[in-house]
Amino acid sequence: MAKPPEDFLAVLNTRSQDIFKKIVERYLETGMPVGSRDLSRMLQVGLSPASVRNVMADLEDLGLIAAPHTSAGRAPTQEGLRFFVDAMLEIGSVDERERLQISKNIEGQARQGQVEDLLTEASQLLSGLSQGAGVVIAAKADMVLRHIEFVRLDALRAMAVLVGQDGQVENRIMDLPAGLTASALQQASNYLAHHVIGRTIPEARKILGEQRAEQRAELDELTRKLVDDGIATLSQPSSSGQPTIIVRGRANLINDAMASEDLSRMRQLFDELESKDGLLDLLGDTEKAQGVRIFIGSENKLFSLSGSSVILSPYKDANDKVVGVLGVIGPTRLNYARIVPVVDYTAHVISSMMARKR
Repeated sequence: MAKPPEDFLAVLNTRSQDIFKKIVERYLETGMPVGSRDLSRMLQVGLSPASVRNVMADLEDLGLIAAPHTSAGRAPTQEGLRFFVDAMLEIGSVDERERLQISKNIEGQARQGQVEDLLTEASQLLSGLSQGAGVVIAAKADMVLRHIEFVRLDALRAMAVLVGQDGQVENRIMDLPAGLTASALQQASNYLAHHVIGRTIPEARKILGEQRAEQRAELDELTRKLVDDGIATLSQPSSSGQPTIIVRGRANLINDAMASEDLSRMRQLFDELESKDGLLDLLGDTEKAQGVRIFIGSENKLFSLSGSSVILSPYKDANDKVVGVLGVIGPTRLNYARIVPVVDYTAHVISSMMARKR
């Protein structure tokens, strides 16, 4: 488990903090370890390479930096990056040009498409702005119904058509009671529509259960049976019950991996994403936070084997409920200071658009 930032701050003097910060910043910029000679030139206060090496040795003893392979330079460890992010990272603001691009693209998609199109646009934008992979994980929410009807297929089967307020459409095949007339089928559709529009299926089932006496007086026996069977059928889990995951910009990760000769790491990451293992845990971890979460390397089991970092922020629906997370996947040397505010702003824009789609 990583030590709290205050533990390292208590033992690092100003010189050590400055040298450590320079090592991390150069590593995030180039992906390369830094040597004592280069560091001595970078420091504003003149220090000899020998003095810098002594400080680097102390930082290495603390587990904040290490020598990758046989390099003479040093790079931050995962624990070092965690300390830097928690205690030293200076978060900037979103560039005005990027802010306009995010708002314009997402708002344009919100006017034209469905929710998934909106989320796909967000993933594509984050990929382009970060040069990593943009990712969106959307929990499968209960559909709020805008329209419902029964369409007869033959004498004994009908298709229940559900349309959600977000434009989502689901169809379910169900059996019909023998002898059900066309007018009774229409009556059942009208009855359900009256009671369920604007509600989720669980809410509708509860309402109809509370109104069974009224229902018996209003409907004949066959129509009442169709209503009961219809609600039971619609309440069954749909095949889309898994969370939706949208990833754009995988090529960026592959290109980075090729530069580091670590394609197997990226293949492992793609396997983890495709299997969706751990996605709900990741969603749960992030939705508990008030803002952006940063997972570095093995800190999250979904990305532990691939050694990637992920920056995520939750987004909300019109009821201020967290319904998904979005963010950026990339190497551990992501430009955290720039990407964190971009992810945070994108989440706010998506939340605003989701509220308007109510």
